[in-house]
Amino acid sequence: MDLSLGKISLGESELKSILTEIKYERSQWQELETTLILKSMLEHIGSKDSELRDQLIYSTFYRLIIESNEIEAEILTELLDACINELMFKGIGEKETDTVFTRAFSTLLIALILGRDSQENFLPKTTIDTTKEELIKYIELEKDIRGYVPGKGWAHSIAHVADTFDELVKNPKLDKENYPEILRVLWSKVLISSSVYVHDEDERLLVPILEMLERGLNVKEIEELLEQLPNELKVQKQQIDSEKYWFLVFNIKSFLKSFHFKINGNPKLSPLQKNMEQSLTRIY
Repeated sequence: MDLSLGKISLGESELKSILTEIKYERSQWQELETTLILKSMLEHIGSKDSELRDQLIYSTFYRLIIESNEIEAEILTELLDACINELMFKGIGEKETDTVFTRAFSTLLIALILGRDSQENFLPKTTIDTTKEELIKYIELEKDIRGYVPGKGWAHSIAHVADTFDELVKNPKLDKENYPEILRVLWSKVLISSSVYVHDEDERLLVPILEMLERGLNVKEIEELLEQLPNELKVQKQQIDSEKYWFLVFNIKSFLKSFHFKINGNPKLSPLQKNMEQSLTRIY
C-alpha cells in the first residue's frame, strides 16, 4: 500500500462525509477504498477543522487500530513510518502556527500503533528503539506548547506526546535502561518559562513517569532532578525577565503538587514525597 503524502487524496469535505458515514455505521470499512481513505486521513491529520481532525480522523484511527483491528500490521508499519519521517516534524520549531496540529495528532497516531504492537508484537525491537529516539528528538524541539486554540480546538502537543511516551514505556520491547533518558526529557518540559500550563499538561506528563516508576525506574533518578531544581531556578532568575520566571515557578509547583498527590498513600514512595515537600519550600 502506498501511503506517500503529496499524491492524490480526498479533499477535507469529501473525507469528512465518508468518515461521518463510517462513524455512524452507514458505511462498512471493508467495502470502501481503504488505501485512498487512509492516505487522506494522513494528509489531513492536522486539519484546522477540529471536528474532522479530532472527532473523525483520530477517532476513526482509534476504532480501526484499537477497537476493531481492521488495519493490518503491514499498513500500521507504513503509518508509523509516515508519522516519524514526515508528519511529526512538520514545521518543527514554529510557534503559534497551524502545523502544531499535524505534529500533535501524528504523535497520537503513533501512540495507537505502539499500543496495538504491545498486544500483537508486529514491530521489530529496532523500530521501537528508533521510535523512542525520534520521540525524544521531537519533544526536545517542540516549541508550540499551546493547549486549546480558540476557533481551532485542541493542539495539546505536550499532553499528546506524553500519552505517546506512556504507550512506549508500556511496550515490552523498550529496554528499562532507557527510562532515565525519557524521564529527563519529560522533566525538561516541566521547566517551561514561555507560558503557563493551564490544560492539565502537568498531569499528562506525570502518566509516563508514574508508569516508569511502576516498571522499575530508580527513585534516585527523580531525587537527583529535585535536588537540582533550586540551583536551576537561581540560574534562570538571572537570565529571564520576571514574568517568565514566575511562569516557570508556577509550572514547577503545579507539577510537583500533582506528583505529590498522585503518589500519596504509596509507602514505597513516601521518601520521594518528603523530598518534594522540601523542594516546594525552597522554590520561590
